Amino acid sequence: MKLPIAVVLVLLLAGCQYRPVVDQKMSKNPERFDADLAECRQIAEGGGGGGHVAGGAAGGAVVGGALAVATGRPDRIGQAAGGGAVIGGARGAGASGREKREIVRNCLKGRGHAVLN
Repeated sequence: MKLPIAVVLVLLLAGCQYRPVVDQKMSKNPERFDADLAECRQIAEGGGGGGHVAGGAAGGAVVGGALAVATGRPDRIGQAAGGGAVIGGARGAGASGREKREIVRNCLKGRGHAVLN
């Protein structure tokens, strides 16, 4: 059970550790890049993301429990719901990381940096 929790934590941290590829020659203020990146990461962290994880976990638990009933194993509802919650939470964490990367990317572009990825 420790591995899925580690995977979720890595996915959550992936969004704030994102360092985009920037064409410094095309950027308006290349000397401001590091400061802007730090500020944009801070903005992205303030955007939340926990809702993705919680929603994914809840949805996964429901699907897992329903699957146990549908396959004729109502005695396994708790295990199936728990497994579904872990998988759903990990998917939600991935969505949260993608959202944070997009916020950082858009923030840097808005500040005049030529973000390539």
